[in-house]
Amino acid sequence: MTSSETVERPVVEMTGISIEFPGVKALDQVDLRLLPGEVHALMGENGAGKSTLIKALTGVYDIDAGQIRVDGAHHRFSGPGEAQSAGIATVYQEVNLCENLTVAENIMLGNEPRRFGAIDWRATRREAARHLATMGLDIDPSSSLGAHSIAVQQLVAISRAMVVEAKVLILDEPTSSLDADEVAQLFAVVRRLRDEGVAILFVSHFIEQVYEISDRMTVLRNGRRIGEYLTAETDRVELVSTMIGRSMEVLEDLHVTTDRAVQIERGNAPFLQAVGLGRKGSVQPFDLDVYAGEVVGLAGLLGSGRTEVARLLAGADRSDEGSTQIKGLPARLGTPRAAIARGIAFSSEDRKAEGVVGDLTVRENIVLGLQAGRGWMRRLPSRQVDEIVTKYIRALNIRPANPQALLRNLSGGNQQKVLLARWLATAPQLLILDEPTRGIDVGAKAEIQKLVAELAGQGMGVVFISAELEEVLRLSHRIAVMRDREKVAEVVNTEDVGVDDVVDLIASGGKH
Repeated sequence: MTSSETVERPVVEMTGISIEFPGVKALDQVDLRLLPGEVHALMGENGAGKSTLIKALTGVYDIDAGQIRVDGAHHRFSGPGEAQSAGIATVYQEVNLCENLTVAENIMLGNEPRRFGAIDWRATRREAARHLATMGLDIDPSSSLGAHSIAVQQLVAISRAMVVEAKVLILDEPTSSLDADEVAQLFAVVRRLRDEGVAILFVSHFIEQVYEISDRMTVLRNGRRIGEYLTAETDRVELVSTMIGRSMEVLEDLHVTTDRAVQIERGNAPFLQAVGLGRKGSVQPFDLDVYAGEVVGLAGLLGSGRTEVARLLAGADRSDEGSTQIKGLPARLGTPRAAIARGIAFSSEDRKAEGVVGDLTVRENIVLGLQAGRGWMRRLPSRQVDEIVTKYIRALNIRPANPQALLRNLSGGNQQKVLLARWLATAPQLLILDEPTRGIDVGAKAEIQKLVAELAGQGMGVVFISAELEEVLRLSHRIAVMRDREKVAEVVNTEDVGVDDVVDLIASGGKH
């Protein structure tokens, strides 16, 4: 990878930025420069320091060392408001707008035209329409923001940022919830702003999108800057290796450890057998078997019923139709506690709301499920806790390897690993994973995929849900296909089954 060329003066220059949290060195002497009229990608694994660097630039975090210059002037922002006044605007993955207000009110909030001391609503809507037009959006400024798609809301958020004529626009995972057409619409706006001289910092886990939209990239690893590179001169494989700090073997090994054609020994009854299981208004009755040592993938589009199936199997939702058997015996899984008692662990797709506890330590989070199963009056011995925590921090490569670190200070990928460690500590016989790799980097994703394959190889049953069909195919022995909250097909995942075959089943509803 090369990075030698003549460049103009940066609009933003961060030098020697260091930030330390209790037990975590988040940034260590990091440099970043953003040039006007360029899209600059910030790359790195979860935990590399990307979000921390953005928060240092926007005044959310105070820096322990280093300097920030904007247009050559030194700044030390005490909050996002000061950063915005200096021309730095941020659009986050979760759109930070008010859905109950109109589009115009969101765009012009705090910058409404006034007449005789009162807000001039007609002028406000007119100004909002002008800003929308620059985004290529033809929508009614007086319409409710909540009535529009996430993609439109993203563009509204960008419109709001440009009201203050931002010199720098930070886009933090802006495409994570968008489809291909919506990404194209967003990128058209990004290119227009770039051509107008705006410096754009783009953060994404989608490597192909980074190569499509960015001119330059900075790679972070473990809180340190590895280098700055021109995107057009950077090889994709070399980029991934630079990000994860090891060769691509970690990704390729998975194909060795998971033989897709492996056939599960079915002389015994399945560990779990669902017959006509359903819930009115949630998912149509379905049949599903899961054998010990088998990975069953659930494939389907967003809203197809994958999560609803997982929640019924895990007792998170109560079924009102059908029955469930565990090892051939009837089982009523009406609550998560009942499922855990039967050896079933469930990792929810919403790890923030239903999984990790940010104000507890890594140690406390890992043993939470095990302690809950014993009851809070029967505390786990401290030595046993230490052994369990040490085992899973090492096994899952949780970083930092500090059991006393507060979980909220860990990256999303490492929080996901802690959540997996919690359920593995309960020694389940069936592990239900709903989107365990969503929003995490390629290195952490590969480690979790490899772990799933190893667990199945050791005899654990796994139900695996992912929006990425390639991931479902890579890991699963069988795939249940969902559409419109109904199981429409089931296919054994042999070598001749490809993504196109699964897509066809989804599109046709299992009919050929």
